[in-house]
Amino acid sequence: MKVEVVDGDREFSSMLLLNTMKKDPTNSTEEALGVVYQLIRSGEPPNLETAQKFISKGDKVKFTIRFKGRELQHSHLGNKLMNKIKEDMKVIGKVELDPKFDGKQMIMVIQPL
Repeated sequence: MKVEVVDGDREFSSMLLLNTMKKDPTNSTEEALGVVYQLIRSGEPPNLETAQKFISKGDKVKFTIRFKGRELQHSHLGNKLMNKIKEDMKVIGKVELDPKFDGKQMIMVIQPL
């Protein structure tokens, strides 16, 4: 990747920018967000594979969707997502607590079979 520096007066800041860009291992916005997420919250990223791993160990998994602002008006999309998760997890777990609203968040708990 070639980066051209427009303002030569700020040599130190442009060198810092160039060095940072050289170290960046990502090629897309999604990859960059994943790297930032890993830096902020180390450990397992939240996805279905991680949840399935916890359930296969015998642990319960709690799914939470937080709604902010206008998202509350479209809570049916949260219901759709919870139902999709429920279908994906049906093979290895059963729903202990059906999706329900608790203030501005929707919660569902799945336990191992």
